[in-house]
Amino acid sequence: MAETAAERQAYASPRRQLLRGLGVMAMAGFLAACQMVPKASGPATPPPPQNGGDNVGPGLPTDTDRHRVALLVPESGTNADVGTAIANATTMALLDSRTEKVRITTYDTALGAAAAARQAIADGNRLILGPLLSEDVAAVAPIARAAKVPVLSFSNDSSVAGNGVFIMGFVPGQSVERVVAYARSKGQQRFGALVPKTVYGERSTAAFRAAVTAAGGTLVAIESYDRSATALTGAARRLANAGAIDAVLIADSGGNAIRAVPVVKSSGDKQILGTELWNTDAALGGSAAMRGSWFASVSDGLYGQLAAKYRTRYGKTPYRLASLGYDSVLLTVRIARDWKPGTSFPVSRLLAADGFGGIDGIFRFNNRGIAVRALEVSEVGAGGFRVIDPAPTKW
Repeated sequence: MAETAAERQAYASPRRQLLRGLGVMAMAGFLAACQMVPKASGPATPPPPQNGGDNVGPGLPTDTDRHRVALLVPESGTNADVGTAIANATTMALLDSRTEKVRITTYDTALGAAAAARQAIADGNRLILGPLLSEDVAAVAPIARAAKVPVLSFSNDSSVAGNGVFIMGFVPGQSVERVVAYARSKGQQRFGALVPKTVYGERSTAAFRAAVTAAGGTLVAIESYDRSATALTGAARRLANAGAIDAVLIADSGGNAIRAVPVVKSSGDKQILGTELWNTDAALGGSAAMRGSWFASVSDGLYGQLAAKYRTRYGKTPYRLASLGYDSVLLTVRIARDWKPGTSFPVSRLLAADGFGGIDGIFRFNNRGIAVRALEVSEVGAGGFRVIDPAPTKW
């Protein structure tokens, strides 16, 4: 079951709990989990109430048969739509899994992530799902660590992982490694890259260098640019004149790739490569220069089904990151089968060699606490994307 932080004040007398209904989601590029995410539009429709049979006294209910799990996401402020969409997805996962062992309480990190963590721990939660932003993870981590409560964050910032913090976000380096390895397997030898001067760009650059070396390719040039049309065009022109290059990685949004590719190809045709930022950009196929480009991302097959159910329930399209909320609950429910209520969360179970499955395919955590994901490679076509190298289904 799910409840909000505000609802805790209403537990002075027995009542049935109302599951939270929140907003929605559509990923525009969650760069290093620290930038603002654009809002979706349209009203949210709350889910119907679900009956609960708890004995309730002052404060929070006392659960002897269920696990208390905290969900820390922004429910107000700039990123409220993203946070509420993740919360909606956790509600859907609770309903779909039909679990009776897990109770999730939502805490608003926009009011202060550290304060939300302290309240969650004081309320008896033994696992924290979230936060969303890397700076919030940094604030929550020492508080949770002192209480021996693990954190399963939705951030994609690998620098905040470890020492009790696990991140589920889509780490850009994995997408870069996957698409470079695929390109090398198809005969591409000489590589170049266009990367923005952002945290995302820096991490993509490091991953690109390592991936080219690991694949046995040759790194010809990497050009970086400030986020302006003039700087992007200048970097693309420099790369076009850098010498013979077989494949070019553009570690940026689909819109910037569309602007850069004609310039990159002005000195000769090249295989264009992209990252997970492209997997929700329907405009890519509208550019003739982009057709035939490859990018790596998590599989969208099951996500399409989740998005359809979400639209039916809440009246609008979810942000792409909603799947992280859904999958975090599936993971929790799986571990809850052998987790005794009232005891500490069995954190070693997160390191299971066979990993976990979910909306975004299979994944497992490495010893740094980073979710390693099975990714597919897709090709951009006039009618959309076509999977040309499916994601593995087992480790």
